[in-house]
Amino acid sequence: MKCPRCVQVIHRGAGLCPHCGFGIAEMDARHGKDNVSLRRLADVAGLMRSRERGKVQSALDGFSRRFPQLFFAVYTGSAQGGGNLRQFGFWLLNRAAFEDVPVDRPNEAGILLVIDPESKSATLTWGYHLDPFLTEEDTFVCLSRAHAYFIEGRFADGTVVLAEQLGKILRKRAAQARRDPEKFERKVAPPPRTGEIARRIREGHRQMPVKSTEVIP
Repeated sequence: MKCPRCVQVIHRGAGLCPHCGFGIAEMDARHGKDNVSLRRLADVAGLMRSRERGKVQSALDGFSRRFPQLFFAVYTGSAQGGGNLRQFGFWLLNRAAFEDVPVDRPNEAGILLVIDPESKSATLTWGYHLDPFLTEEDTFVCLSRAHAYFIEGRFADGTVVLAEQLGKILRKRAAQARRDPEKFERKVAPPPRTGEIARRIREGHRQMPVKSTEVIP
């Protein structure tokens, strides 16, 4: 993966970036280390009307039907507490307990779109299960497709277009993986905290009836 701060390549299992020293503990100090209960669509900034939210929710449901082992989530709001949006997206995907995601889909299999209207930026972050299938170039293409819509304030339309483009890329990679499975085998071990993250997410569900690329509009 690439470090959310300095964008240098680092091992997924590294506790700290060896280049700049960034780690999730730094973001925990800014935003908190407790689980954040969210739904897949969390329009905290109020960028979408009710009908628009329904449109986005339908796109998220469609994504889950096409890729039942994954999930796609959207958060709108600013990265309050410090740190840029890339770092905030990394932290939120690690700390979110999505109440409308089945417990057998951990955050390591999630893709999170964060839109910050204050900084006029958006970022995509994905869990390590997707490392063999997505690149920063892929997510930049997805964000670029949504760019014009976001500039015009059509956040729902842009999100739907982005989800559709992401689905096309993943279907293409899935077909390639079937033809050449060895190429898509993961070459690195899971991060050491994977089991702990999964446990926290599942506990969040029981308590509730719960690489990154950036583009500037």
